[in-house]
Amino acid sequence: MSAPGRSIINNASRLKLLANTSTARAISSQSSSTAAAGRYLSYTRKNTSFCINTSVSAQQQKQPTLLARHGQIFARSLSDSTSGKSEQKEAKEASIEEDNAESKTEENAAEEEAEEKVEESKEAQLEKQVKDLKDQLLRSLAEQENTRRIAKRDVDTARNFAVTSFAKSLLDSSDNLSRALDAVPPEFRHDTENHPVLATLYEGIQMTDEGLTKAFAKNGLKKFGEVGEPFDPNKHEALFEYPDEKAEAGTIGQVMKTGFALNERVIRPAEVGVVKKP
Repeated sequence: MSAPGRSIINNASRLKLLANTSTARAISSQSSSTAAAGRYLSYTRKNTSFCINTSVSAQQQKQPTLLARHGQIFARSLSDSTSGKSEQKEAKEASIEEDNAESKTEENAAEEEAEEKVEESKEAQLEKQVKDLKDQLLRSLAEQENTRRIAKRDVDTARNFAVTSFAKSLLDSSDNLSRALDAVPPEFRHDTENHPVLATLYEGIQMTDEGLTKAFAKNGLKKFGEVGEPFDPNKHEALFEYPDEKAEAGTIGQVMKTGFALNERVIRPAEVGVVKKP
């Protein structure tokens, strides 16, 4: 039981005790006045019940006020604690959101870096592929150019030197004609009065040799190796050396066999005698 209720019950018991005492005294002193004592007793009971009701109502009026105050204080403290908790919750949620935002930012940055790396790796791979393809293309073009050049050289060689074997077979005939011309003495070569047959023969051999030389030149075959030319080991074959005061040293003094070149390629070197210092 609460303190206000106990105080109300104590007051009521005190008032009841006083009323009983007063009634006993009135009965003992005035036993004859029964009707007056009854009225007093009823009046006292009424007053007692009124006081009790008044005090109870006052206490009851005070009790809701105290309860309301306690409720307000409790509600205020509850609201304060709730607001504090809500603020803490909001702060925690804000910190969690910040952490989530930072983590998302870091994840986005990491994803962007990964995407950039992937793009860079793809670009590097594409650049490498382009470089490889370009190198392969250049190599293929170079091989094609080499093939064309080799084929052209082979064709030119085949065209220019196709008559090599045929020309070599005719070199002996040219040598024989040259020997026949050299066999005629110089004084009889044009002596048509005293040696008309020999002069005519010489003239015919000479015309044949000239016609053969022209045919050789037309097909790219030329003679070389004349007296007075400087000695060239790539074109001449030295059979001997001899001193000669009239000729320059290192030149050809005698030609034993004429040389031939087919399209600037030596197919037979000239056999010569070289002049040396005396």
